[in-house]
Amino acid sequence: MTPHIRHPRDVRQAVCGIPAADVTRWETEDPPRSDYTCEDCLTLLPDAARPDDYNHPPGDATLIDSLRRIVADRQHAKIDGVLVDLWSASVTVTIWDRLKDEHRERLLTLPSHELILRCVAIYSRITGKAGG
Repeated sequence: MTPHIRHPRDVRQAVCGIPAADVTRWETEDPPRSDYTCEDCLTLLPDAARPDDYNHPPGDATLIDSLRRIVADRQHAKIDGVLVDLWSASVTVTIWDRLKDEHRERLLTLPSHELILRCVAIYSRITGKAGG
């Protein structure tokens, strides 16, 4: 496996999202070169290092408004240290709009990235696109 760039906020994962346990070597000392790291690490590094666009503590319902803004602007954003792409935001809003209030309340207790991952998992189960 090729070396990866460590995520600036989460030392347990690479910028491209690969868990640290799966990475055999880290590229942290020298500037990254394309033959030493995956393309996702190189393209996401500037966005991963930038400040957050939105901050939402667990239970903050304005997270959905931020996701709707991502969809409306058709541009990814950084929420609570995690890059959220247009597709993930769109799927989360779509699933959110179809949930009952009691399920929404349960999801709101999760951190923002967990809420998004749960909605993507629900979408994958419904559409039969398990695993991505």
